[in-house]
Amino acid sequence: MRLAQVRIDTEVRPVVVLDDGRFADLGPVTAAVDGPFLERGLPALLADPRAVDDLPVRVIAQPDFAPPIARPGKIVCIGLNFADHAAESGMPVPAEPVVFFKAPGTLVGPDDDVRIPRGSVKTDWEVELGVVVGSECRYLASPAEARERIAGYVLSNDVSEREFQLERGGQWDKGKSCETFNPCGPWLVTPDEVPDVQALSMWLDVNGERRQTGSTATMVFAVDYLLWYLSQFMVLEPGDLINTGTPPGVALGMAEPRYLVAGDVMELGIEGLGVQRQTCVPAP
Repeated sequence: MRLAQVRIDTEVRPVVVLDDGRFADLGPVTAAVDGPFLERGLPALLADPRAVDDLPVRVIAQPDFAPPIARPGKIVCIGLNFADHAAESGMPVPAEPVVFFKAPGTLVGPDDDVRIPRGSVKTDWEVELGVVVGSECRYLASPAEARERIAGYVLSNDVSEREFQLERGGQWDKGKSCETFNPCGPWLVTPDEVPDVQALSMWLDVNGERRQTGSTATMVFAVDYLLWYLSQFMVLEPGDLINTGTPPGVALGMAEPRYLVAGDVMELGIEGLGVQRQTCVPAP
């Protein structure tokens, strides 16, 4: 099942994206694709897919997608989770997952503008697989148990300001939490629609030039392991987003880096999870 949130006039409407491109309106079931719905409403919907047939159907010629999840309590990110990306960054492959946070307010729709922060000279791109938590994860016993706690997967762009991240006092969060720095979507795809989450192709272009090509097959730490690992240090709650790392090809790894500036256009995708397109604009 593919879930989304679509802007219609002044409202954001939760929907199921149907195979024929139409949208089943989830309004009679929930006001948003949020934590409570992912924990209780989504399992009920998946248990009886015929229930979707009873929902009102909309035809939207040019849908304006909002982020596919509403109000995540936290966005947890994993750094250097691809060995070749660690190498291009000049850093060792980590023995344990590198964990940092993005402010939840960074979340924007898949085609929304990305604002280049004031004073930025090193804004960078990162195509990533996002994992959305479906039920509480606390001291999980094993990665296998973690698999049952996943609501679905999303395409995520972990936009980063490298000077803020690496040269301004040692806290990665400062370079990760600028407004608009987490385009997400267009859809949340439930696990039954993803045969092997560790075999998805990934790519990102800037101004039509391919910058990143990779696969989730080359992750250092797999998705199930990451949720299990994080649950040993924090409680993951329904609706939380986990960004799982990026393949090589970021500006930081270039011999002569070409960081993002206003007017640049990013396009990116992950197999089965859709495509995004963002234009970079100056911060207001």
